[in-house]
Amino acid sequence: MNREDETLAQLQGKNPHLKLYSIHDRRFKSYGAILNDLDVSELIGKMAETPIPEAGNIYLAAWDALEQTACKADIANCVFGGLDTQVGYCNGVNSFLNGLEYHKTSELNVAVTDLVLLLGHHTDIEENQYRTADVEAFYVPAGNTFEVFAGTLHYGPCKVVSSGFKCVVALQNGTNLPLERQCSAMTGTEQQLLFRRNKWLLVHPSREVQIREGAYPGIVGENTEVYTIG
Repeated sequence: MNREDETLAQLQGKNPHLKLYSIHDRRFKSYGAILNDLDVSELIGKMAETPIPEAGNIYLAAWDALEQTACKADIANCVFGGLDTQVGYCNGVNSFLNGLEYHKTSELNVAVTDLVLLLGHHTDIEENQYRTADVEAFYVPAGNTFEVFAGTLHYGPCKVVSSGFKCVVALQNGTNLPLERQCSAMTGTEQQLLFRRNKWLLVHPSREVQIREGAYPGIVGENTEVYTIG
């Protein structure tokens, strides 16, 4: 058994409550795509300089050291079809679902460490509610580069070991930044979920701070936890 299979088996043993697969499982194909032919070694090298917080996650939409790499142009041209792109990171020690968001453009991630993704389909949102029972979990070994398709429900990764995780995050420029204006031309229920630019978000009712900031409490069920293996 190779390291990836061994780690997946350990995670599955610790998390029998999850539908937990490898990112290389065919089930991931409805959520995203593996892009390991992209050379991201420079990004991974720069990520050695980034900290992991003692609690929660830290997210930077754009970080100069990553923005200045040659790889950024490859991501913009090859993954985003020439769109203006931002490259930042999400590092942390999170183990909970907490919420689910979607964008209307793709997201590119590089797993600098092992991590677990909790994913869903935005088409399964009904009346602005999404059941945690429908979430599927994917183990991502360090070094994998992958696209998360537009419309895929996702949020901050979960750690595999107690020391936390590191992940590069590339998005269309401006995504996740504060809204410059609210939409008044449409009154559909989706507008209740628009939380930041190109970011539609549902959070678990336990996330009181985010709810006070305007996030919609649309996650129904337990706040899913991923138990670590070390």
